[in-house]
Amino acid sequence: MEKKRLIIFTPSIEGGGVEKNFFIISNFLSKKVNNISVITISKKIKKQLNNRINLITPKNELWNNIGRRKKFIICSILLFLELIKNKNAVVLCFQGNAYCALICKLFSVKFILRSNTAPSGWSKNKIKIFLYKSIYGLADKIVVNSYEFKKEFKRKFGLSSVCIYNPLNKKEIIYLSKKKISFNFFKNNSLNIVSVARFSDQKDHLTLLKAANDLKNKINIKLLLIGSGNKFKFISDYINEKKLSKIIKIIKFKKNPYPFILQSNLFILSSKYEGLPNVLLEALVLKKFVISSNCPTGPKEVLDDGKGGFLFKTGKKNDLKNKILFFYQNRGKCRKLTLFGNKRLNRFDSKLNLNQYYQIIKNYII
Repeated sequence: MEKKRLIIFTPSIEGGGVEKNFFIISNFLSKKVNNISVITISKKIKKQLNNRINLITPKNELWNNIGRRKKFIICSILLFLELIKNKNAVVLCFQGNAYCALICKLFSVKFILRSNTAPSGWSKNKIKIFLYKSIYGLADKIVVNSYEFKKEFKRKFGLSSVCIYNPLNKKEIIYLSKKKISFNFFKNNSLNIVSVARFSDQKDHLTLLKAANDLKNKINIKLLLIGSGNKFKFISDYINEKKLSKIIKIIKFKKNPYPFILQSNLFILSSKYEGLPNVLLEALVLKKFVISSNCPTGPKEVLDDGKGGFLFKTGKKNDLKNKILFFYQNRGKCRKLTLFGNKRLNRFDSKLNLNQYYQIIKNYII
């Protein structure tokens, strides 16, 4: 019989892959765990969570508009207050790992850390490496989402972790992709490209934009960018400066980007670093050819080192441009890679990977 409650710590809901996994994992665990709570800044997510989940948020909704780090601090205070009332809990952390780890250590509470993006993106100097190694070492269990990530975690911090792939619900993606949309940007006689990613430095849209600019007079392309973030103005300014508005269109973040992906010929991810990018899995579900940066970590693993799609050198627009041209001229050959990538998606099966989360958590709550 369960003796402890499960607290899931996710301060900031921003609409990316981390949040998508948070909803899937939380709702699954709510069917397995009797006493489960979520600590976050936003009350609006209540509708997206199973009604068995107790939502713990600040009373004042004005906190929704503060910065990400401030959200971490506010939610850390909420966690602190919860553990004062009842420290008979296990904490699963999706964000703000450092804040969460220190509070859990203070109360001697078991703590499962889920790291989402490769260490190369957030630990670039010796001081950060030392601090993260010390803080992450407090966790009772560390979960990462790719085996390449696991190796990098061990190499950089000397810490062991468990790899659980992101849960992928193929049936849901295919169903949602069939929703009707009014969208006339893509043309039958053009190479229709889509990229779904947060507008941030991590996603490196500039490399993709430069490649598109180089190709505009060579082939007929249409590039759709779907996302939101602090680089929106930078991206818009580049498009206007280079007079690319006829071939590049921006659409703000969509909860359901799949109809747009379905209408495309090619999916591109240009990130500097990742964990395990959901969007590559989703594009392969819809049998779209994928070109991704060979960034740490995840893309190489998803695409089987180039057997399921193309990998280009991170930040190298000429390499990306040449691979786009190759796809344009050799779609039949590339189709075989797409089908291979699609067949390899079984390792990301939703039920398989969600059960792995429960097996870990079960060891601490019972």
